[in-house]
Amino acid sequence: MHRNKWVMGIIFLVFFGSLYSIFFENGEFVKPFDSGNPKKRIKLGLDLQGGMHLLMEVDEKQLPKGLSISEAVDRAVEVIRNRVDSIGVSEPLIQKEGEKWIVVQLPGVKDPDAAKTMIGQTALLEFKLLNEKSDDLEKALDGKVLPEDQLLYDKEKKPFLLKKEQLLTGAALASAKMSMGGGSLGSEISVDFSLTEDGSKQFAEITGKNIGKRLAIILDNIVISAPTINSKIKGRGQITGSFDEKEAKNLALLLRSGSLPVPISIISENVVGPSLGADSIKKGLYSGLIGLLAVLLIMGFYYKISGVIADIGLFCNILYLVGGMTFIGATLTMPGIAGIILTIGMSVDSNVLILERIREELRSGKTVRAAVDAGYKRAFWTVIDSHITTLITALILFIFGTGPIKGFAVTLSMGCAISLFTAVVVTKVIFDWRLSRGEVETLSI
Repeated sequence: MHRNKWVMGIIFLVFFGSLYSIFFENGEFVKPFDSGNPKKRIKLGLDLQGGMHLLMEVDEKQLPKGLSISEAVDRAVEVIRNRVDSIGVSEPLIQKEGEKWIVVQLPGVKDPDAAKTMIGQTALLEFKLLNEKSDDLEKALDGKVLPEDQLLYDKEKKPFLLKKEQLLTGAALASAKMSMGGGSLGSEISVDFSLTEDGSKQFAEITGKNIGKRLAIILDNIVISAPTINSKIKGRGQITGSFDEKEAKNLALLLRSGSLPVPISIISENVVGPSLGADSIKKGLYSGLIGLLAVLLIMGFYYKISGVIADIGLFCNILYLVGGMTFIGATLTMPGIAGIILTIGMSVDSNVLILERIREELRSGKTVRAAVDAGYKRAFWTVIDSHITTLITALILFIFGTGPIKGFAVTLSMGCAISLFTAVVVTKVIFDWRLSRGEVETLSI
């Protein structure tokens, strides 16, 4: 009996802890499905809150020398992840798929076009000297570009003839940020950048050797600016141009996150609207509530008071599961809701096994207490076996599955473990509590 008091205390502690985790944040009541809450609220997946799904392909024809397609995809994934993290998307999915494809899921994205531009832009920053000979520029415009030169344009389609030699790239940058009023006119929007230790030495050498010459700053083959080098520059620099605030912020973000090793293209996109996501939540909740209500009524009708005890265990199972998901910050998806509904069936199945065992013991003439103890003892390994096999399946789905399959595996595995606890511990404690009070002479089952 003393042991049961401790177990009951743990049950109530987990019960109220789950309630707090679901409905409270820092002592304040919040809605559990409010996607605006950052930490402990239930985070919703792409299919429930809306967002964007992209399938991107790496252009293997433009692979740099010495870089395999697998290495290029791996590096592209890391660069895209850095960019998405800078945007501030909650629970994004960025992963390699197949040999040359990348899947990107961005739940809750409000501006899909801007996100696509940000993710897909190569963002290769280069520093090159200008060929300032007017005759060479005129010949280049007529299609006669010298082998050592390159003809590029700025956003206004103004031509620039550059030396092909790449003096420095964005890989030498340590950080970049937008600056207001930092341009040569004192009121321009610019991007200030700092260089790594090696990059700083290279930049100082480049600028020291080319004082009086123009150095072009190029992003994805578009000339951003081409200032004249007035002195040796070490450690820091500035990019000025006809930026607005949004463009400068995006450029700084791209420079911080690094350039993609190879161009990528979007070959498939799917945008899920928030209204469709809300409709999915409503249908998922309705189906779960209808299934739960049907199970509660059937158990109560068929097993009477013992069925009500099983219903209490089922209710605790669902509460603990949702509370656990909220606590660990798991993302809820439609397959995840399906996993919760399946957990309801598993919990009921365990209780049916136990109650039927107790019935058999009562029919053999045993007392109520002896029948309850024997019923739980004999059903124990059957319940354990069914839960372990399901848990193994859920773990395999989690390890080898992707996206929605992982969401299903998370809720199924958590629900399986919690169902085992509620079936063999919570309901048993309730039975023992009623028997200890002397209220049960004949078990209603």
